[in-house]
Amino acid sequence: MSETAKTEKMEPDFDKSGGLLPTVAQDAETGEILMLAYMNRESFQKTLETGQVHYWSRSRKELWHKGDGSGHVQIVKSIYLDCDQDAIVVKIEQVGGVACHTGQRSCFHFRHVSGNDYEVID
Repeated sequence: MSETAKTEKMEPDFDKSGGLLPTVAQDAETGEILMLAYMNRESFQKTLETGQVHYWSRSRKELWHKGDGSGHVQIVKSIYLDCDQDAIVVKIEQVGGVACHTGQRSCFHFRHVSGNDYEVID
């Protein structure tokens, strides 16, 4: 353990942003950013309890277990909070290789900004 590492209890601060914190899903093996979603207290707790990622769906206004419909669940490898405790990174194993609802591996490899143009990447 490094000298700067501490073992104090840190929890996400859901009160800072109306109860929802941006949550990045990152491939634990490659470091690739797969998606951005939101967690509330309930989804965070469910993620801790089950070892699979749960989010809060802003559009459906309900708890969302990633992969329920597709089978492409996200298995938690580790969870990180930023310095202000108002953003979350979940390092995951993406079962089935697809994180995006469009069928792409990553939500961020779908469109690329190049100058003033946008290009779709397969």
